[in-house]
Amino acid sequence: GFVIYAPHAKLAGGVPVEYKLTEGDFQPDIDYIQSKITSKTKMIVINNPANPTGGVLSEENRNALADIAKDKGIMILSDEVYDSFIYEGKHSSFLPYLDRAIVAGGFSKMMAVTGWRLGFAMANEECMDALIKMQYHVCASPSMPGMYGVLGALPSIDPYIENARKVYKARRDLITKRINEIEGMSLIPPRGAFYAFPSYDMDMPSQDLANELVKAGLICTPGSAFGTFGEKHLRFSYAASEEKIDKGMDILADTVRKIRGGRI
Repeated sequence: GFVIYAPHAKLAGGVPVEYKLTEGDFQPDIDYIQSKITSKTKMIVINNPANPTGGVLSEENRNALADIAKDKGIMILSDEVYDSFIYEGKHSSFLPYLDRAIVAGGFSKMMAVTGWRLGFAMANEECMDALIKMQYHVCASPSMPGMYGVLGALPSIDPYIENARKVYKARRDLITKRINEIEGMSLIPPRGAFYAFPSYDMDMPSQDLANELVKAGLICTPGSAFGTFGEKHLRFSYAASEEKIDKGMDILADTVRKIRGGRI
């Protein structure tokens, strides 16, 4: 999962427990999640669409997780900040389950103003009362100019998002094609967000591979940054021009070729 979830659990006095995703389409492993739930479990965190994987939660798995939360008396935190960017299928939100879920959304990704860090939460009255008590002490207030900027953009946001989806989908298709042309690397086209999380078969930690790529001029995030189950993966963002993606994939292909040939 995204890198902030585990530290936030620790800051709240909790113990973060990782859960597996299925390889390729990156769906939550429902049986594995059930095996990890104990009497101390308070919450399941879902990221949909997901960073780093680009996975999009299926309706079947959304319903299964909601049922688990109800049966076990626990909450779900569903981070849905990338819900504007789904390229195949549909977004299965936890909004119908606010009796047992908190849904986080945002404008920063939707409007490509990531530095503004503007978001929102939807929850039942009991949860919202607790969130409001915490909010001031966590961030006091978002930037007023940023909030006015969002208000100004909202009336005409739909055409922008529709066009952005087309652009990101073309970039998604390009990076998928380029990665799958590299020996030993594999990527099923991510269905949402704007990240690619390919696997590789080389006997090399993802941190070491990412370091070699940095030396060659390509920045990515090692899969291990996202937890134990992220190892043997790399995360790339395709929120860049097709020209830059092509240049980056040239570096990736050349670096992998050198590693496989024993020249690095």
